[in-house]
Amino acid sequence: MKENNDNTHSVRLLDAAPVGAVVKVARVRGSGAFRQRLLEMGFVRGAVVTVIKNAPLQDPVEYRILASHISLRHSEAAQVEVVDVDEELKNVAEDVYNGTTQTVVGEQDPMADNVLRVALVGNPNCGKTSLFNFVTGAREKVGNYGGVTVDSKEGYFTIDGKRIELVDLPGTYSLTEYTPEEMYVRTYLRDKHPDAILNIVDAGNMERNLYLTTQIMDMNIPLVIALNMWDEFEASGDKLDIEAMSRLLGAEIVPVTARDGKGIPTVLKACLNAIEQSEHESTHKNVNYGLMVENTIAQLEALRPDLNRYTLLKVVENDRHALELIDQADNAREVREVADRERRKIEREFNDDIVSVITDLKYGFVRGALAEVHTPNPNRDKTKMGYAQDAVLTNRWLGLPVLFLLMWLVFQSTFTLGAYPQQWIESGVEWFGQWVASIMPNGVLRDLLVDGIIAGVGGVLVFLPNILILFFFISLLEDSGYMARAAFIVDRIMHRVGLHGKSFIPYLIGFGCGVPAIMATRTLENRRDRIITILTVPFMSCSARLPAYLLLVSAFFAANQGLVLMSLYVVGIVMAAFTAILLSKTVLKHDHTQFVMELPPYRTPTARNAAIHMWSKGSQYLRKMGTVILVASIIVWALGYFPRHEGQTQQEQVENSYMGRMGKAIEPAVKPLGFNWQMGVSVLTGAAAKEIVVSTMGVLYTGETADEESTSLKQKLQTVTDEQGQHVFNPIVAYSFMLFILLYFPCIAALTAIKREAGTKWMIFEIFYTTAVAWLVSFVFYQTAMLFH
Repeated sequence: MKENNDNTHSVRLLDAAPVGAVVKVARVRGSGAFRQRLLEMGFVRGAVVTVIKNAPLQDPVEYRILASHISLRHSEAAQVEVVDVDEELKNVAEDVYNGTTQTVVGEQDPMADNVLRVALVGNPNCGKTSLFNFVTGAREKVGNYGGVTVDSKEGYFTIDGKRIELVDLPGTYSLTEYTPEEMYVRTYLRDKHPDAILNIVDAGNMERNLYLTTQIMDMNIPLVIALNMWDEFEASGDKLDIEAMSRLLGAEIVPVTARDGKGIPTVLKACLNAIEQSEHESTHKNVNYGLMVENTIAQLEALRPDLNRYTLLKVVENDRHALELIDQADNAREVREVADRERRKIEREFNDDIVSVITDLKYGFVRGALAEVHTPNPNRDKTKMGYAQDAVLTNRWLGLPVLFLLMWLVFQSTFTLGAYPQQWIESGVEWFGQWVASIMPNGVLRDLLVDGIIAGVGGVLVFLPNILILFFFISLLEDSGYMARAAFIVDRIMHRVGLHGKSFIPYLIGFGCGVPAIMATRTLENRRDRIITILTVPFMSCSARLPAYLLLVSAFFAANQGLVLMSLYVVGIVMAAFTAILLSKTVLKHDHTQFVMELPPYRTPTARNAAIHMWSKGSQYLRKMGTVILVASIIVWALGYFPRHEGQTQQEQVENSYMGRMGKAIEPAVKPLGFNWQMGVSVLTGAAAKEIVVSTMGVLYTGETADEESTSLKQKLQTVTDEQGQHVFNPIVAYSFMLFILLYFPCIAALTAIKREAGTKWMIFEIFYTTAVAWLVSFVFYQTAMLFH
């Protein structure tokens, strides 16, 4: 393959360009999937790049290219060769605009499987899931960073009396094989062949978004384009001839604002029209790649008329998955020979590799089309739109302090604002328990309701306001776009411990629930990164652990609640980092993964999305209380209630129960950590769900205080004593207990997810490793703290 000849230019590496420099891409070095990703994100020959800033820790670096802000590490930026912005480059395929060609498709049968199916396809951050939620009423998570949707979601809507399935596919920059979600989208479109594709395009970043559109056009599936965030486009003062653009792309284009529903009925009607038109012979417009490439496609079409232009182009690009399809036919050898011969001709003609040529030609088509229909506002300051907040939030000196300040505010607000409704619910639970006890006769049923169900479930219910408040703030941070900045700020730290910067996203999701966080690791490009992230995500304090933290922190750390709670999250992060280093240096040793991430523009969070997020987490919490926690509370109560022995005190009864016997058996293992047998049993039952730690303690400590009147669980823990009359709990014991709850193995649902995503052996490893870490950390803390107590 011949290299580009740029000896006449002052070629240098993008990595060496200082902050504020404006340069032009000459070439992307190397080969493979990462190079192709850079090309697809706009780092094509002739593209203008502005160096915005270094991250607070000096790596990665933020660049502006097209209308996007992209984060690259210094090592990745060193793969991009650049020249001065005013220098001319020869043989730029991107400069070529050939318009479109046409493909006639025969009659389709959209009711072949009795379902009308529309696939939602678009870049990350383009608003796909917002549109999906608005149309279907679904409650999928909407986050302003890539990788939220890692699997398809199906919903339904009815228009003109016809019921249509809407499929929300993962966000993807293209249909290559760089990431698992890209292959998922590509395979879905090829094998499921939806009746129409609804392509969501960010109206503020059409040049980059329409690259994916060019790939979809070559699939010859009925296409409708939704220009999302149209309100922002209109506010910019730019102009767009939508009718002319529709004619150029051969697809109906509808402006929409997904977050408030504007234009959505119109775009859904357009989808139905596209499906109905496909029932008859229809014409699809395709990108015209010029005489040489079109001649290659024509030769391959003659050999494999069953394959669409997109797949045939991938054959020319030597794409592994496309070649696997070719090899299934009898004439595979002939097809490969034609593709190889024509590939060499194209590379000689353009003096570049085939992937670069095709990518440049696609961007040439996009730029040529936009030149005819898009008129930018000459007075608009494109450099600041949607990114002005970064002057503070990713500032070299302020970025990290602001990140920690925001996290502290979130945790402190969880306590301060949640204290009042928590007290109301706590009082209501106590009153309800007393009322039930007063109207029922003594007996097993009364004890079950009061000491088992109400004490167990009620002990967890009181923390619902805190959880709602916590996820309200997390929703604001996600929807605003700040979470991507957090990943940008901490990437150097993540890189140092052997993790990809994108691992930060599953970690953030892990603060909510480990199961979707483990699933979100699918967005990582290689298995080694996925395994390490999967095994370390459980160290993030999920919301299920929060009731135990809130209980113990409020009981024993009244003066510094926010700081103590934040310290637990920090310990979890530190242990995740330690584990990542350990794994990356031993059993999962491998070269680091290359890093590229988009920094989306800041957007104002909507009350609707925040409410959806809070409702989703709140309803999950309530469902868990009505199922897993309820059943576990009954089981724990039964194990602590039976066998019955007349004449025993309440404490003697509990100690001699089945639960007491289990606890006494494991007490020697947990006593060095400062735990008694009740605490040991609580962490054991927490294997089902971490909230059950609190409900178990609520059941086991019922009636163990000197005061026979009803008291809250917090008060019981503050006053309960051992056989020597010493307080069982103090701040040291409480913190040691929280450390163990933080670090030991996750719930059964999370372990099942680990087994599904990583395999049985890694699930078993996780159980033994995390339990050992939890015991060791709690032991060291407790024994050390008692020396200075």
